[in-house]
Amino acid sequence: MIRTLAARVERFPVRGSFVIARGAKTHVDVAVAVVGDGRQEGRGEATAIYYRGETAETVVAAINARADAVAAGAGRADLLGLMPHGAARNALDAALWDLEAKASGQRVWQRLDLPQPRPLLTAFTISLGEPGAMAAAAASAGGRELLKIKLGGDGGPDADVERMAAVRAAAPDARLIVDANEAWGGTDIARTAAALAGLGVELIEQPVPAGQDALLDGVRSPVPLAADESCHDRASLDAIIGRYTYINIKLDKAGGLTEAHALAHAARQRGLGVMTGCMLSTSLGIAPAFYVAMQGQYADLDGPLLIEDRPAGLRFEDSDVWPPEPELWG
Repeated sequence: MIRTLAARVERFPVRGSFVIARGAKTHVDVAVAVVGDGRQEGRGEATAIYYRGETAETVVAAINARADAVAAGAGRADLLGLMPHGAARNALDAALWDLEAKASGQRVWQRLDLPQPRPLLTAFTISLGEPGAMAAAAASAGGRELLKIKLGGDGGPDADVERMAAVRAAAPDARLIVDANEAWGGTDIARTAAALAGLGVELIEQPVPAGQDALLDGVRSPVPLAADESCHDRASLDAIIGRYTYINIKLDKAGGLTEAHALAHAARQRGLGVMTGCMLSTSLGIAPAFYVAMQGQYADLDGPLLIEDRPAGLRFEDSDVWPPEPELWG
């Protein structure tokens, strides 16, 4: 049976503002792929990786370029050779997973041989800003158990420690992880990490620019370091061993659930911890990532909380995100 493929850009407003070291966002454009077999349709969503030069439009174009291959029967395993890792492959991979689940009558978690999904604790992101503004945001986060704090602002690591002290004072009972977004290259990372450890920070993401990971050689950090921009897929793992103890798996980086699931397994084999993260995206984009997050230590799946989500999205309750329903995906 010949399958059809269509892709489009959809825009969703950001709630308030979303600010990291690289800038602010007021909306997010996502790419949606739809694969049909004449009876069922599978959907997948991806967010362009802007620091790799992707846009929603280039992602859609890359998806549509595979229409002939999909019509001829190319599957998820074929995509690993046909497309590079990135958002386009993620959206198409997710659409094929969704279609397979509907055609087989099995949920995706069953096809992955995972246990029955349960709600997961997810981090909630506090955007970069002045200490007072970040403290106010942390205080208004509704007593969420795990906060992820965006750092890397003006003033360098010392100013980031001041920001974290303000956040800790405003949210004394919260667990804290931070994301430096590559902004601490050339600084005394061990000294900064020691100060953050004193504030109860559990994890530091990507302190140095990707490609400059050798700056971490010999660094003794009292807080575990996680590779984000420095680790995309399984081919990235060898370069980070000995420098990071965690990786942040994002489906847009890995190029889909198929690769992300394999990456999580490969990371565990190498003794690395796993955080599953996300770009700004709707519940449709987060749903496949839930099944990777089940296999790790940290989930950062709050993308739909930061934007005006699509209807019938994921259920968020207190500090937890619930598994996707089949009406949404998979």
